[in-house]
Amino acid sequence: MELFDEHPRPVEGIRVGIGGWTFAPWRDNFYPKGLVQRRELEYASRKLTAIEVNGTYYGAQKPATYAKWAAETPEGFVFSAKAPMRIMQSRTLAKTGPQIEDFLGGIASLGDRLGPIVWQFDANQKIQRESFTEFLSLLPREIDGRALRHVLDVRDPNFVDADYVALARKHNMATVFTDSDEHPSFGDVTADFVYARLMRSRSDVPTGYTDSELSTWAKRAHEWAKGAQPDALPTLAKDAAPKRKRDVFVFFISAAKERNPAAAMALIGNL
Repeated sequence: MELFDEHPRPVEGIRVGIGGWTFAPWRDNFYPKGLVQRRELEYASRKLTAIEVNGTYYGAQKPATYAKWAAETPEGFVFSAKAPMRIMQSRTLAKTGPQIEDFLGGIASLGDRLGPIVWQFDANQKIQRESFTEFLSLLPREIDGRALRHVLDVRDPNFVDADYVALARKHNMATVFTDSDEHPSFGDVTADFVYARLMRSRSDVPTGYTDSELSTWAKRAHEWAKGAQPDALPTLAKDAAPKRKRDVFVFFISAAKERNPAAAMALIGNL
């Protein structure tokens, strides 16, 4: 199929994508008419440069499944993936080492398609800073000789402060910049890469975001990639992270979900 022949490449280390690849409305406005469902990942991965997998939050897949996903995607494409919620919701975070090892050991089957791992702590979850700190020390820096990137998504506003930023920086772990009123939203850069979720797409805009908004996000993505911290974004810490080139991951998530593929492709074009 000709539509599968070409695919975009990351620009300045900036990857753009969506959450998942199976969503019925996308069969009317993203996937070609008549495309069989089993080829949707093959198609989506050739229109985007990354996909965030949400399904692993509810349960890890078998290594063979991860390997199959990797085989269906082109060189240079990556998945980010949410870690299983049973790990983050454990009452004893400091004792989750075996569960972490089991999950990462399986998802390592993605090989070079494995991007950031997202550790999501929900808003109603009260976190103890000491146990959280111990938990971070359990997250390995590499697996099977391949470097790992960890993303912290803490949604309890009472926990998210300058000390949290400092802790993430100490461990070189990214914190999610969430363009949303529903979750803590701050632009402090905390790692050698940046992870952003844009959650304001609108149904009445064909590309989810207006041309002006997409231009603004393209500019910010380039700023992140060049090592800067965009001035317009709110921050928690007094000091900015040292300036250095960074890889950037931008995902259009939730909101008017049916528009997110168009938003991602438009941003890729803008970049």
